[in-house]
Amino acid sequence: MESRFAVVHYAEIGLKGRNRSFFERVLAENIVKRFQGVDSVRVERMPGRFLVRATVPLKESTWEEKLRTVFGIAYFAPAIPTPRTLEAIEEAVLENFPQEPPGPFRITASRADKRFPLTSLELERRLGEAVRSRTCRPVDLKNPAITVYVEITHPSALIYFTRKEGPGGLPVGVSGKVGLLLSGGIDSPVAGFLALKRGCRVVPIHFHSQPFGNWLASEEKAVEIVKVLTDWGMEPYVYIIPIGDLQQEIVLSAPSAFRLVLYRRLMLRIAEKVMEREGGLALVTGDSLGQVASQTLENIVAISQAVQMPILRPLIGFDKAEIIKIANSIGTYEISIRPGEDCCQFLMPRKVATRPTLAEVLEAEKELDMERMVRHALENMRQIPVRRK
Repeated sequence: MESRFAVVHYAEIGLKGRNRSFFERVLAENIVKRFQGVDSVRVERMPGRFLVRATVPLKESTWEEKLRTVFGIAYFAPAIPTPRTLEAIEEAVLENFPQEPPGPFRITASRADKRFPLTSLELERRLGEAVRSRTCRPVDLKNPAITVYVEITHPSALIYFTRKEGPGGLPVGVSGKVGLLLSGGIDSPVAGFLALKRGCRVVPIHFHSQPFGNWLASEEKAVEIVKVLTDWGMEPYVYIIPIGDLQQEIVLSAPSAFRLVLYRRLMLRIAEKVMEREGGLALVTGDSLGQVASQTLENIVAISQAVQMPILRPLIGFDKAEIIKIANSIGTYEISIRPGEDCCQFLMPRKVATRPTLAEVLEAEKELDMERMVRHALENMRQIPVRRK
């Protein structure tokens, strides 16, 4: 069905009390942004929902493509607004009732505006009898082939015949800005996705081992991942930071078993400085407790101590199968498994310390001038704009 209108029901926003208007405003702005380049839309607030108006009729597939990636939406549907009289509603239902698929139907009505003279059940019965008489289709409340949704709101009634699930969560932008350490692997894009779902503005930061190894493939993967995640609200740029020469410095100055922990402490320090410039409040990583050697609890503690900024780890309790499932669903998995070296794969030691004390890590780091290394990395950092897919 083509329609100029879509009804949008939001998820957690309805529980936000005095802050609800702020959350609604941000969600409405995000919906408008999502349609840039396709059509200009206007978002109207209605009780408990939005009505999205396009300037021209849009296909159902277009509505779905755009709205399914807007966090904060519970479900949505192309809709038909109609006057709030029984006669007008009945006429709109009969005129637009789909012929396919064949089979029974049901009417599901709700009243956001209780001033409407019929109860929801009475309206369902009246409309059901009209449809049954016109189409000769039977009613089946449990297994209908077609469901007619009727919402009585103000100032109009809304009718639709199919609805799609949104991603839920909170609108991107209501929870502050964070920096994502985006490796190009499977885990960190999923961590960024989950931070977006909780309303964060996510700035991607990618480290690679230039001038060593296959760093260009790593950079290309990171850019492709960001392209995918911009549809979900990620910032449309990525910081690219080469640290290959700094990693080599660590190799020459520190015990090999602590090498990986020191790499990660360096990256966190650099990312913290980037986010201080960005006005960010926290960092996000793809750590999953115990998944690899650097993600033991002891190593996580030692790595975290390098920075003052909070570190969010949305995947901390996920196993690999759960992470891969999400990566597939959001479109990043196939990109993440392409060839291309993660910077932590460069100059990997044969043995990694899995249970170091913080004192041991600080002792291993004492020969390194971390402040100078951070400055060097920032001087060589690039910001690459990423165009939305």
